Amino acid sequence: MTLAPEIKAFLEAGAKAGLPQVWEAPIDVIRKNTQGRVALAGPVEDIHEVVNRFIPGPTADLPIRIYRPTTNPSAPAIIFFHGGGWVLNFLDIYDAALTHLANQSGFTIISVSYQKAPEHPFPVPFDDCYATLLWVIESAKDLKIDPQALGVAGDSAGGNLASAVALKARDNKIKLSFQILIYPCNGMDFELESYCEHATGYGLSTQAMKWFWDQYLQGDSHDNNPYAVPMVANNHSNLAPAIIVTAQYDPLLSDSQRYAELLQQAGSSVVYREYAGMIHGFFANLALTPTSKQAINFVVTEMKKITQGVN
Repeated sequence: MTLAPEIKAFLEAGAKAGLPQVWEAPIDVIRKNTQGRVALAGPVEDIHEVVNRFIPGPTADLPIRIYRPTTNPSAPAIIFFHGGGWVLNFLDIYDAALTHLANQSGFTIISVSYQKAPEHPFPVPFDDCYATLLWVIESAKDLKIDPQALGVAGDSAGGNLASAVALKARDNKIKLSFQILIYPCNGMDFELESYCEHATGYGLSTQAMKWFWDQYLQGDSHDNNPYAVPMVANNHSNLAPAIIVTAQYDPLLSDSQRYAELLQQAGSSVVYREYAGMIHGFFANLALTPTSKQAINFVVTEMKKITQGVN
């Protein structure tokens, strides 16, 4: 399938805007340019309750946003790690997608704003996310969630963080119910097919991904650390069941496919869905394409199958 018409128009408008690439301007300018993504995300649905608070992290207090769709005193839950190359983005960008996900599923969602690179390179963002998991488990009663029906989720760099948290949870014998990986960036093989075929012209570029990885890892000392690069883990077995969503015209497509294959080969459960005509970032952009809600609803269906009967 060719690019969806609304995606094609969006890319053309973006090209005309002439904003700098991520490596072409100071970090504060690039971050300021992401403010417009809130409008792209679409209107935020009414939901039973939204709570903003801080929780203690390893090196700083971390802002979290809790989306409660029901009064269920023991709801299933998702911890969500947002994307942005470990450098960009903020909680508001995901309000529309996460309120829809919460309302459709009945799951409480805890979204965390972890510290960002390059000021805070690996392992800081990962440590923040793993610490959030531990805090949520310890606080389950106060959060009115069921710690036995708890999963992690994230898109792009957030998918990397969710994958890494799932690996460490398994390594520490913490049982997660699922992991939702939205076009995750889990390896650094830039010769993969989609990194070559979709290198430019589709929003996220291969050069941008190289730059993001450079900001996150800052050298090669972590290249073989599975919590930084989940693809290099020696063992992908006994991981939480994975729901993996990808986009046809995403430079990360092949990377995500390879991770799905590694999980399957190791005997871990995987449900995989690629969305034709879509580009990186479509999942959270409800104002851009109706496919966003289709993908969210697909995730809801699969989560419910995995947690059968809990919610």
